[in-house]
Amino acid sequence: MNSSHIARRHFLKSSLGLAIGFTWAPNLLSQSAPAALPGSLNANPKLDSWLHVQPDGKVVVLAGKVEFGQGITTALMQIVADELEIDMSRIVMIPTTTGVSPDEGVTSGSQSIEYGGIALRYAAADARELLLERASSKLHTPVTELKIRDGEILTPHGQAATYWSLADGELFQRPVSAKVALKKRHTTIGQSIQRVDIPAKVSGKPAYVQDMKMPGMLHARVIRPPAPRAAIMSVDIGAVEKMPGVVAVIQNGSFLAVVAAREEQAIQAREFLKKNTKWKMADDLPSSLSSWFQQMKQKPAVDTTVSLKQNSVNPATKVLSAQFTKPFIAHASIGPSCAIALMKDGVITAWTHSQGMYPLKTDLVKTLGLPADKIICIHQEGSGMYGQNGADDVALDAMLIAKALPSKPIRVQWMREDEFKWEPYGSAMIINMQASLDQEGNIVDWTHELWSNTHSTRPGEQTGDNLLASWYLEKPFKPSPVKNIPQPAGGSDRNAVPLYVFPNQKVVNHLLSDMPLRVSALRTLGAYANIFAVESMMDDLAKAAKIDPIQFRLKHLQDSRARDVITHVGKMAAWQKTPSASRKNGNLCGRGMAFAKYKNMSVYVACVADVEINPKTGKILVTNLYAAADGGLTINPDGFKNQIEGGLVQTTSWTLFESVPFNRDGIEVSSWAEYPILRFSDVPNVHVEIINRENEKSLGVGEGSQGPGCAAIANAVANALGQRIFDLPLSADRVRAAIEQSKQAA
Repeated sequence: MNSSHIARRHFLKSSLGLAIGFTWAPNLLSQSAPAALPGSLNANPKLDSWLHVQPDGKVVVLAGKVEFGQGITTALMQIVADELEIDMSRIVMIPTTTGVSPDEGVTSGSQSIEYGGIALRYAAADARELLLERASSKLHTPVTELKIRDGEILTPHGQAATYWSLADGELFQRPVSAKVALKKRHTTIGQSIQRVDIPAKVSGKPAYVQDMKMPGMLHARVIRPPAPRAAIMSVDIGAVEKMPGVVAVIQNGSFLAVVAAREEQAIQAREFLKKNTKWKMADDLPSSLSSWFQQMKQKPAVDTTVSLKQNSVNPATKVLSAQFTKPFIAHASIGPSCAIALMKDGVITAWTHSQGMYPLKTDLVKTLGLPADKIICIHQEGSGMYGQNGADDVALDAMLIAKALPSKPIRVQWMREDEFKWEPYGSAMIINMQASLDQEGNIVDWTHELWSNTHSTRPGEQTGDNLLASWYLEKPFKPSPVKNIPQPAGGSDRNAVPLYVFPNQKVVNHLLSDMPLRVSALRTLGAYANIFAVESMMDDLAKAAKIDPIQFRLKHLQDSRARDVITHVGKMAAWQKTPSASRKNGNLCGRGMAFAKYKNMSVYVACVADVEINPKTGKILVTNLYAAADGGLTINPDGFKNQIEGGLVQTTSWTLFESVPFNRDGIEVSSWAEYPILRFSDVPNVHVEIINRENEKSLGVGEGSQGPGCAAIANAVANALGQRIFDLPLSADRVRAAIEQSKQAA
């Protein structure tokens, strides 16, 4: 184990005992906290809540944004190393831990660099200035004459002092000023530094919470109902307690779990309990997704006009309208959710891959009935995330069991069936579009109406409890009330307001509070479906106006950076005006493009997709995906590209295959056999180029390519078929039906 791991372990161990002494707590700072600080500094203004310089030459970094495969740990280290002018090897990243780390809420919405990164950058700049001032006083040399070399401050005459000799416990106990000039000449920012989290993952070393082992650890499994909202009628606990290795059976209302010495023993006991537990079914599910779509518009909703413009314009000569749908989509994490919990000396600790340590703790306090200072959540990366899968829920599972069995580490691993059937899904959506063109091919009127849930029912709300097991306890909790996420970020209406400029525009969000299946955050929230609908309509309008799709978009854009990414991707893909459908080896071929600025406030992404369609089977093969992206100042070019590439591969899977099947009896998917995803043989060739803007702020990039990637594929399919498929996914069945319909029409 290297020195960084030792330092991390030592710091965390010593810090947990002193957690209440840390000066990050906002209520202690209400008198002195400066207003309008950048990024996450507003809620965490104290410098020592972000950085510590240790006597051993290490710089401890405390971040509230967590690593779950997006490479944020490496990028944050680059930011700190750059501003402090130290080698990255000196940096020790502390896992996000309640009571120790700054509270940055949830790691979501592509905000880690844009909010957490900028906060750390300003904190590091302040730390550098404070250390230089102290060195200036000690070395009797003006700050302007001092130079820094890997944490060593040098005078022109060879005198020196180090960060670690100058820093003490009081130096950083002050608010971040955010007034120190950030460095313009970079050493690590802008470099494709190899990610620090990759070696363990590719070499088989322990890397995830699923890999953690603790002395005396017991293994547990939870027995879930056959369908949502079912309740236990009877269970044979006595028989399972006699099974080999079983330590305990925990029942609290309809929450049922078994604990055993070995994992396979817990699994065997779980299977026994599944067969010997009788449930009272709620019997409240629709018969199918299509049945739910028929009901959605009749359900009670909170109606909000998100955007409204009304101006006098030329009369419309053409009007297009369409309805688009998106199904429930699973996270389908490669590793089912897992957590470890330990109750000791009245304090309960969970090691969890949740994306939000502090929001999770908020709901744990409610459910467990323990004081906040008796609950600690420590982040440990999990195998699979990108939204709210079962990570928060399994943490509560483990803590409920650990509370009943103190002094024993309890490891709860969800089964594949648990993850598929009980995680929150990405919400189903209906989007109605209508748009009008004038004689010159200008869009003069635009209407966008959507029906959906909020897309975020994460833990952390003031009222209610959003953790799965809490709803099944003897004294059950109710979920938190559903509410809109404010624009411009939005939730279900994320990217429903396009960046294009229209004289007349109306966007309405019909927020549904109740859904038949549990839903919450899946990567991009509503942006994926909204961009699919917006960019599909833009392509159909371009066709109706007889204008090239790229030129049509440029015609309606004023943002120069948006225009740049569209022009750039056109050059990358050698776009030649309006594509013509063609054939290759008997397959139908098509090309399409799409654009979006994620949340209208983050990364700009323009995509071009090439597809081939087998007319007999209906199978779509995406052969090429091109993307041009502008995320402002690029911290790690390779990491940036990885995020765009990963998003394009993910959206290819969503767009062609993914939908959660269900009927009145429950969720019909329990394994990969019932939930097809993209196979390696179908992965497209992905081409990504970055427009780096060194003088612009860094923008969030992680979720920027899924929406335009989907829409580009949909537009390419429409180009190949000569007609549009309005419902996701673009499955082989739907393609065959479209081809047959086209034949009948001819």
